[in-house]
Amino acid sequence: MEKVKISSGKLRGIRMLADEEGKFRMMAIDQRGSLQRILGKVMDKDPKQVSPNDLSTFKKSVIKVLSPYSSATLTDPVYGYPYAAEYLPKNVGLLLATEQTGAELGGRSGKERKSRLQPGWNISKTKRAGANAVKLLMYYRGDASSDVVQHQKDIILKVGEECEKYDLPYVLEIVSYPFKQDEDKDNVTFAKRKPEIVMDYTREFSKPEYKVNILKIEFPANLKYCKEFSGGEFDGKKREPAYNLSEVEDYCKELTSISSVPWVILSAGVNIKEFLVNVKLATENGASGFLGGRAIWQDAAKYYPDVEKVEGWLSTSGVDNFRRLYEASKNATPYFNHKSFGSFANIELDLRGENWHIDYKGL
Repeated sequence: MEKVKISSGKLRGIRMLADEEGKFRMMAIDQRGSLQRILGKVMDKDPKQVSPNDLSTFKKSVIKVLSPYSSATLTDPVYGYPYAAEYLPKNVGLLLATEQTGAELGGRSGKERKSRLQPGWNISKTKRAGANAVKLLMYYRGDASSDVVQHQKDIILKVGEECEKYDLPYVLEIVSYPFKQDEDKDNVTFAKRKPEIVMDYTREFSKPEYKVNILKIEFPANLKYCKEFSGGEFDGKKREPAYNLSEVEDYCKELTSISSVPWVILSAGVNIKEFLVNVKLATENGASGFLGGRAIWQDAAKYYPDVEKVEGWLSTSGVDNFRRLYEASKNATPYFNHKSFGSFANIELDLRGENWHIDYKGL
């Protein structure tokens, strides 16, 4: 097999995101708007009244207690990293988010989402701040209005070019959403469409022109609508089944077949019980690990603003969540065994040779 060439910055960055097995056991605490809503509910406040200090205090506790258990931690440059940089272990990778929280609504329905980059932040600053990778979250539906679809693609392309320029790995997170008249976040119509929606964006953003190195994607089904779990396994609510477990496993296998780069599963706000099943099914069928957020730490928020109790929960139940996720992901495919690499021995530094120091592209 022909050697797979990769730049030094991207190779080093990807290795920093993975653990010693080459698997991604990563934690996300880059939430902003969703965290405001979580803390607002706990504090009996309008989310807009949750202060920046509340966000940074909670994020600092999560990073301080749980980042040592992750292979890499994702946070944001607004409320997360500036207040918790000193708590990130030296052997744990760092990803920094580059998108602005929320989205602009538009399109034919008025419910389609256009993402935005974080004002005042860029890939150059991400590099200089010491991050090992860039993460970009994009809301995406390939069947949205053409102007919305193109807007999202343009941002993804722009960040890909910048990541290549600054030689940083590019982790692209794609999240679908309901916008059609017959769709709702929790209805059987959207659940039935979910597999093809996820397949569609995985096909698109696996294309080399986007320069993505790792795809962070949704579980390709809603397990609450899987026949074997539709009796209320995860939240006590019975639902009409949309598929069975065998079909769901096939969806995961198809994702692995489609994706030209290693992929990891995101938690999408589900509880830890459901996320554990997501992770197990995904990693048994080709995923290289997980990048989980709220499923790991969200129950700690119920104790805020008592930081001692928050950190007490994180150091016990939060750590246990990580332990169970490691077990659930034991069959994950090491990134270097993904078809894009073939094996660790098959990876070779780009431009390697006696003139590497000359040929390597600087800024």
